[in-house]
Amino acid sequence: MANRTLTVSVTPEANLSRYLQEIRRVPMLTHDEEVDLSYRWRDKEDIGAADRMVASHLRLVAKIAMGYRGYGLPVADLISEGNVGMMQAVKRFDPDRGFRLATYAMWWIRAAIQEYILHSWSLVKMGTTAAQKKLFFNLRKLKNKLSAIEEGDMTPEHVAEVAQRLNVSEAEVISMNRRIAGPDNSLNAPLREEGEGEWQDWLVDDTVNQEETLAESQDMGNRRQMLNEAMQGLKEREREIFYERRLKDDPETLDKLSVRFGISRERVRQIEARAFEKIQKAVRNATLEQAIAA
Repeated sequence: MANRTLTVSVTPEANLSRYLQEIRRVPMLTHDEEVDLSYRWRDKEDIGAADRMVASHLRLVAKIAMGYRGYGLPVADLISEGNVGMMQAVKRFDPDRGFRLATYAMWWIRAAIQEYILHSWSLVKMGTTAAQKKLFFNLRKLKNKLSAIEEGDMTPEHVAEVAQRLNVSEAEVISMNRRIAGPDNSLNAPLREEGEGEWQDWLVDDTVNQEETLAESQDMGNRRQMLNEAMQGLKEREREIFYERRLKDDPETLDKLSVRFGISRERVRQIEARAFEKIQKAVRNATLEQAIAA
């Protein structure tokens, strides 16, 4: 499916409003049509059949992607990642199992979007262990249950309760709470869409085995390589500021960097934000290329 030609030629990056209008015009498939197209793709590798299955479900992708708007990432990017998941679902769909493609594809779409979010946030050291992922996606829900709605840092009692429930350290809870509560990133979004399950449905078992350890090591190496390659595309000053502000264990202050480079604090902040956007785009494109190649 790497050389597919979708019925909808416009991409969400080009014009999101137009894209949403276009995909609404793509007709939905009947069950018989879906089964026929599935067999044509599975048995004959009919690209046209796969194309129709993907195109007819782009509205589903957009609907699911809209549920992740609160994570501070462009909606067009979320939709693009969801489309990759949709293509993977069509590639692996087995019509003989008796369920509809939409039911199967929903999980692939969500997984692709979730992975993109995790890749993006890992650039600012969100954390990649199973426990940290659980903390990232469940902290707000637990805070609501505990009525821990205070601004800023949580109370020691609430920190201890969350740490115990999610099997992480109290320091990790405090750090994650500060990260996702920042005003520049609207992460306080609902963690589920009505009737579509919860994030915890997708969390892996916390028990570590050799296969998981190896996979995580390879994944981290892959992410590190993508980050290093993305940083090569930055200008020298952008690269230095990005490293000092985002990658160091003890980030440099805007004041010190403004003195070092002879520019204002606001200019340093702008360069940092621009560099981060470039890094995100480069990593997203690399991830997309890998997904399509797979």
